[in-house]
Amino acid sequence: MSDHAALLRALAEIVGPANLLTEAGDLAGYASDGRGTTGSPLAVVRPSSAEQVLEIVRRTTETKVRLVPQGARTGLVAAGIAGPEGDAVLLSLERLARPPVIDPVNRTAEVDAGVPLSAINAAAAEHGLFFPIDLGADPSVGGMIAANTGGARFLRYGDVRRNLLGIELVTADAEPRLITLGAALWKNNVGLDLKQLLVGSSGSLGIVTRATLALSPKPVATVTAMIALDRAETATALLTALEGAFGTLLTAFEGISGPALDAALHHVPRLRDPFGGVRPDYAVLVELAAGAAFDAEWLEERLGATLMPWFERGAIRDTAVDRGDGLWAIRHAVPEGLRAAGKVVACDIALRRGDVMRFREDLAKRLSTIAPQLHILDFGHIGDGGLHFNMVWPAEAGPFDPEIGEAARAAVFVAVVEEYGGSFSAEHGIGPGNAHWYQRLVPEETRRLSGAVQRLMAPTPMGRVDFGLERAVL
Repeated sequence: MSDHAALLRALAEIVGPANLLTEAGDLAGYASDGRGTTGSPLAVVRPSSAEQVLEIVRRTTETKVRLVPQGARTGLVAAGIAGPEGDAVLLSLERLARPPVIDPVNRTAEVDAGVPLSAINAAAAEHGLFFPIDLGADPSVGGMIAANTGGARFLRYGDVRRNLLGIELVTADAEPRLITLGAALWKNNVGLDLKQLLVGSSGSLGIVTRATLALSPKPVATVTAMIALDRAETATALLTALEGAFGTLLTAFEGISGPALDAALHHVPRLRDPFGGVRPDYAVLVELAAGAAFDAEWLEERLGATLMPWFERGAIRDTAVDRGDGLWAIRHAVPEGLRAAGKVVACDIALRRGDVMRFREDLAKRLSTIAPQLHILDFGHIGDGGLHFNMVWPAEAGPFDPEIGEAARAAVFVAVVEEYGGSFSAEHGIGPGNAHWYQRLVPEETRRLSGAVQRLMAPTPMGRVDFGLERAVL
């Protein structure tokens, strides 16, 4: 404990006593993530500059105390919280949050790691730009890079990896350094793109202190439509038809099962029911967005003309159109509605787009035997193959049985990876919350190579994830 006391004194000297938190009441606000998983940090240190981060890494490296970088605590796999042992220091990036620097001609933003997504977009909006990662939460830049955040508009804009041009990084080695990888250049082909190794690394390869992000023109005309389908399988054909008709004007194609839609509308009664109380078995939320060359009226007319043949043959039963955020509000209310409906067994998966509906039907049959107490309330970004295949144990089924819940999750994950060639983590990343699935479902050769990269870049263990699994995952 004396070593810890000496370390804490040194950290207080670096950041000031007010920014080193050790009291239980102060630590509580940093101990949990977006899914409510709770850890026990030794302390929370809150630097305000990259130079302070560098000194903190040096001190913890010297004393061999594990350092866990933490963003806005919106993650869902426990990568940004301390373990239960009480011997790790959380490095909160919340004070690395100078105002973003926007270059409107280059369409880039220079942003500190602690800046939240909402602040980036507020600054970019003054120039008619935005960072096109659409989420229900408000994560920080460092956390978005560590998790490779995707979101609802991945179909058009991609994930953080596709929109990242450069990073400033404090390395995790015996002699920590502050280095820059990449630059504010859209084309930069001078060898290995090392910054991309940090993307999706869950804070295990170093600490990102600043980033250069690629911005996109903010759409001027936007139309959304919630479409009730005759059957879920129609969604796949409709997706390809709309891509053929609108190309990159199609920015989102979200799927929502009838039970998930019902949970959202029931939990948030102020939301307008797009179908007047007649609940479809499956619905899709479509968004079209364009610049000033296309107005919303034209988009709406073209969408209506494209959908008309689908109405005529009964493939579409109903549709609601909006030029605001009303229909998106329903989609964003789905996760909250599921939590209100009971205990959620969450599965963030990805498949080839043509397999999504077949997988839904297949697993529904299997789960009716494995876990009949669970109700499937799935939704997701099916335009990019992402599916939140979530299940709910309702209160009327009695006390939640963790063994049944885990058996259901195992059935989903094993099937999606081993039978469908998909992913058990579409966009939440890897953390202690799903490390055992990483060990079970990622090939040994891949884990061995990933571990070798991690040991090369971060020989001093940082964060809570070991991608080689030769050291224990905390």
